[in-house]
Amino acid sequence: MKKQKNIFLLIIFIMSIIVSSFALKPSYSNNINQLVIHYLNVGQGDSIFIELPNEETMLIDAGTSSSKEFISDYIHNLNYQKIDYVIGTHPHADHIGSLSYIIDNFDIGNIYLPKAKTNTKMYENLLLSIKNKNLTITEAKKGVEIINNDDLKVYFLGPILKEYDNLNNYSAVLKIVFKNRKFLFMGDAETAVERELNDVEADVIKISHHGSDTSSSLSFLKKVNSKYAVISVGKDNIYGLPSSKVIANLEKLNNKIYRTDQDGTIIVTTDGEELIINREEKNDN
Repeated sequence: MKKQKNIFLLIIFIMSIIVSSFALKPSYSNNINQLVIHYLNVGQGDSIFIELPNEETMLIDAGTSSSKEFISDYIHNLNYQKIDYVIGTHPHADHIGSLSYIIDNFDIGNIYLPKAKTNTKMYENLLLSIKNKNLTITEAKKGVEIINNDDLKVYFLGPILKEYDNLNNYSAVLKIVFKNRKFLFMGDAETAVERELNDVEADVIKISHHGSDTSSSLSFLKKVNSKYAVISVGKDNIYGLPSSKVIANLEKLNNKIYRTDQDGTIIVTTDGEELIINREEKNDN
């Protein structure tokens, strides 16, 4: 009887260890054959960290300069020291503000920037960080492929033209296709660019320009035909974003809307079929 009791207690002990190990594992932690997209809460800016199903990583933008430690700590807390692909969508401070710091403090594989120039000190510092690490810039533009495998494709839809009337329209527009799931990242591209783009259908769209009504026209969103929309926007921002018009367009098309100012960091996980969306605890941005 005593022996049976000891065996029973041992089984209970082993089971408790197994259950604890699962409980301690974050729901968004990446495994091979999973795509995990972290839409980071960087306030009035954009930054998206992506764990690719081939065990590589990608960073799209890096918010303002005030976000550098938050972004760096977030990536380190996921146990990454290397970022295989870094994309600066366009040279505005709320998108590339912390890119120089990230490049200085991580092992970087590949850099993608559109052919858009500005004379700001921030942009000069970014180019200097790239030069100091002996990295080569690949131009982000339509037709450039980052990954092209059977189950995983990552490629640029824009920019398309060589010249635009403002920096927003030079935005690197990126699409990720993993098995049967599609994701669209719009940078700050405006309606003029939306009219040029093709192949935009997606399950999840990162809404352009923080939800400004200079983008996200109803006709474009109909083409995207998304089920979920993520808006990266600062709490109580002075611009009144996101625009009520954009929200109305998304609601008219039955999109489930996630906002970093309300939901904090938003984490999308998929195995290429099932899609799970979680909210991380908010920081103070």
